[in-house]
Amino acid sequence: MKMALRCRCGSVRGEMETSRAYARATCYCKDCRAFARFLGVPDVLDEAGGTDIVPVAPAAVRFTAGSEHVACMSLSPKGLLRWYAKCCRTPLANTPREPKLPYVGMVSACFDAPPQAVDAAFGPRARVVLNTQSATSPVPGTLMALAIGSLRILMGVLGVKLRRERASPFFDATGQPLRVPEVVSRERRTELERAG
Repeated sequence: MKMALRCRCGSVRGEMETSRAYARATCYCKDCRAFARFLGVPDVLDEAGGTDIVPVAPAAVRFTAGSEHVACMSLSPKGLLRWYAKCCRTPLANTPREPKLPYVGMVSACFDAPPQAVDAAFGPRARVVLNTQSATSPVPGTLMALAIGSLRILMGVLGVKLRRERASPFFDATGQPLRVPEVVSRERRTELERAG
């Protein structure tokens, strides 16, 4: 089954193979919130400041239209690459800086499906919660769910590495990001972390 991807204005479109998803998680880290503030879309965060993410094999994602609108930023010179549609500032995904680690954290805000369809494809939201110490309000979660989710992500990454899959919609054949990331200054990052 495929999950349709779409930015808010519809310029960027794509699809993701749901069977290649590693897990579903909600991340409450300050960086995810700073990314939402950078984009000016705080409504993608839940009531405790979390971002709904589906970790997936990079080869499972492809853009079918508007790839020229896909942009990249980072909150530090060595931080994650955070991808978004520059046409309407819709968050798309997070990736490592190099494709050697086959991981893409797709932000569910770009799924072109109702919440019920997302739940049916990937399981309910907030079962696996990450970085809860940074949440803006108490977040329920269990160590067992975190352990199982982390193990699923690890097994998925190892499976891709063993199959030697190298395709990614965010990197070229030489391993370079398709867009030069905009790295925000330390001062700007501090502003984004304190805002809201």
